[in-house]
Amino acid sequence: MSTETPEQRLAALGLTLPPVPQPIGTYVPYRVEGGFVYTSGQGPRRPDGVKVRGKVPSEMSVEEAYGYARMIGLGLLATAAAGAGGLARLKAVKVLGMVNSDIDFEDHPKVINGCSDLFVAVLGEHGRHARSAVGMMSLPGRIPVEIEAIFRIID
Repeated sequence: MSTETPEQRLAALGLTLPPVPQPIGTYVPYRVEGGFVYTSGQGPRRPDGVKVRGKVPSEMSVEEAYGYARMIGLGLLATAAAGAGGLARLKAVKVLGMVNSDIDFEDHPKVINGCSDLFVAVLGEHGRHARSAVGMMSLPGRIPVEIEAIFRIID
């Protein structure tokens, strides 16, 4: 078992937690209930704050979408850590990944692996989770990926 903390793993990846994304509607970024943190769905934004748009794979490759799913995963970790009181208190339970995809697209799991791989890289075994990866005909603002997650708060 690794003695590295999630923060050390994050730093080793050259990453830092972004600010918790602020809602664009009548909802909250997360809710803590019964020892769990439930996150709202998040989509990718460029560093300048502009939403990323596109359909997979006709307007964006699987590899690009994987990178955006990884970016979303980082935002989900920041959000859940805010609710739990730190990364070390998180155990991923369930991920729902939605891909804005062409009708004949079949590789949704490859896209959502971007988020899942990041959770495991940062949280170790506590990053392993149950998951659904589904295709959608559209997502808000034509974003390519939206992901939400549930984390258990551990002591």
